[in-house]
Amino acid sequence: MFLGSLWGRCHPGRCALFLILALLLDAVGLVLLLLGILAPLNYWDFFVYTGALILAFSLLLWIIWYSLNIEVSPEKLDM
Repeated sequence: MFLGSLWGRCHPGRCALFLILALLLDAVGLVLLLLGILAPLNYWDFFVYTGALILAFSLLLWIIWYSLNIEVSPEKLDM
C-alpha cells in the first residue's frame, strides 16, 4: 500500500466494524441530505431531516470508534 509506506502503518484500528458502519452512515446520510436539498420534490423535508439524523448517529459511531482505539501505556495506568 503506497500510503501506508509513506506515513507508516495504515490500519483501521481494533474496531473496524464501527469504522465501516460510520463510513456507511456518512455516505447514506450525505446522499439523503443532498437529495432533499437539490432534488425538486414535494417531500424534501423527509430527506433533509432523515439525512441529518443519520449523520448525527454516525457521529456517535465515530466517537465510539475513536474512544475504543485510544491506547494507554501500562506505565500510565499505574497510579
